[in-house]
Amino acid sequence: MTGTPQWLDDEQQKLWQDLRTVVVALPTLLDRQLQRDEGISNFEYSVMARLSMTETHTMRLSDLAAQCDSTQPRLSKLMVRFEQHGWVTRCPDPDNGRYTLATLTDAGLRKVEDSAPAHVERVRQLVFDPLSAAQQRHLGAALSRIAALVREQLDER
Repeated sequence: MTGTPQWLDDEQQKLWQDLRTVVVALPTLLDRQLQRDEGISNFEYSVMARLSMTETHTMRLSDLAAQCDSTQPRLSKLMVRFEQHGWVTRCPDPDNGRYTLATLTDAGLRKVEDSAPAHVERVRQLVFDPLSAAQQRHLGAALSRIAALVREQLDER
């Protein structure tokens, strides 16, 4: 980068600091609730929730990692812990043995279903309740644009 940087104006600086607070603090608050109530992290919940939302409760680990914004090594370590709890099973993908499938077990489904009500309530309190329906739509549109650019940049690695 050459030349003089284009600094953020006061309004952009405030927005940036608020976004940083949300990006950093929101996962911490969600972790606290899930750890206190269910003994799992927000990341662990999100992995089980993604699996629970598929028809067969099964996904390729590579797809699951991408959808959960995780690396495959991090997800593999988590799968070991989940297997120890009896929450998932893993097996080679019968359609392509180069991939591994993770399947949420009945015990894993119960865990995510038991965790969901309090977690969803906390998400509502922190994200949706402070906003009107119109503000939610505007936030959704803005975040979709930012997320698309961020994903695009990640894919260029």
